[in-house]
Amino acid sequence: MSRSNWKGPFIDKFFLRKSLKLKVNIKSKIKTCARQSTVLPFLIGSHIWVHTGKQFIKIKIVEEMLGHKLGEFVPTRTKFFFKKTKKK
Repeated sequence: MSRSNWKGPFIDKFFLRKSLKLKVNIKSKIKTCARQSTVLPFLIGSHIWVHTGKQFIKIKIVEEMLGHKLGEFVPTRTKFFFKKTKKK
């Protein structure tokens, strides 16, 4: 179910403050755990570190990401591998 149109897109307040400061200071990087925040037009071209629950992964925001959530672009699950055993 999507969010109501009259409410507008959701963006975390703390993440919004940090991202607005990014436009002023280009060298600062944004680390966020707000995976539920919507990608808005002023974020295009910026690099954001999004938390997966274990580590931060860097993503670059492009125009095709508008309207989607940050968490959609960072996978939280890794592929499982069996450990290889040495033959004796």
